[in-house]
Amino acid sequence: MRSFGTNITSMTTFILRGFPEMEGLEHWLTPLLLLLYTVSILGNILILFIIKKEQSLHQPMYYFLSLLSVNDLGVSLSTLPTVLATLCFHAPEAAFDACLTQMFFIHFFSWTESGILLAMSFDRYVAICNPLRYSTVLTDSRVAHMGISITLRSFCMVFPLPFLLKRLPFCEDNVLTHSYCLHPDLIRLPCGDTTINSMYGLFIVISAFGVDAVLILLSYALILCSVLAIASQGETLKTFNTCVSHICAVLIFYVPVVSVSMVHRFGMHAPEYVHKFMSLMYLFVPPMLNPIIYSVKTKEIRKRLHKMLLGPKH
Repeated sequence: MRSFGTNITSMTTFILRGFPEMEGLEHWLTPLLLLLYTVSILGNILILFIIKKEQSLHQPMYYFLSLLSVNDLGVSLSTLPTVLATLCFHAPEAAFDACLTQMFFIHFFSWTESGILLAMSFDRYVAICNPLRYSTVLTDSRVAHMGISITLRSFCMVFPLPFLLKRLPFCEDNVLTHSYCLHPDLIRLPCGDTTINSMYGLFIVISAFGVDAVLILLSYALILCSVLAIASQGETLKTFNTCVSHICAVLIFYVPVVSVSMVHRFGMHAPEYVHKFMSLMYLFVPPMLNPIIYSVKTKEIRKRLHKMLLGPKH
């Protein structure tokens, strides 16, 4: 039986369904998704270019923003091949190992984004609550160590997932719900017992997303206490304004993540298009909106962007 299961696993290809329920609207859906990809990729490249060129942006806050932009590029590029193959070239087959590789990178970048948002909340906490120690606490070397730690944590958490799936026998059902490979989608297909996979998946969701979300809330509770102690209402609003971009980034990441988790665990009988819509929100919206939010709400980036588009004032 072991040999039989291994043979099946090694020869399996998955069928990525895409959006068969929207077949009549495919000529609208494909350009829309391509537009989202274009905005996401160009927007994040533009953020990276501006931070690199603008000497005044070589600060911890913008180093973390650079990490966020690189990570968002990774999210977009990890889903792009199969989405293009499924929607544009009508080639929905994905090889077993290629699917597991895509799953690894999608979840790796998701976990990394959560860690980056936590690091950015720590940056805001130090800047607002301990401004005199900001430059000594968040040195360039410490920012680099934080970035490496976030990456290693994500890698160690996601690395076992492909191997936990690969040990299981896959049978006749090889159709996936989405046009890309996600762990909650893949663990529905094996013939064997997936209890370990489900428990490990739940463990890393709680230990990463859960812990990060609690620490982000705690940092903003401390920031709120510190800001409310400021006598001037104008100073209070000005301080809050420095956090708006990050709060928006946190919301557009965690709200879809929580929604996807709820739908997968408690909405098993929900229509398939609900699962697909929540998955699209989770993977497409943050990489597209983050560069827009930071371009609009960050004065230094907005000024540099204005200079690039309209040229220097004479």
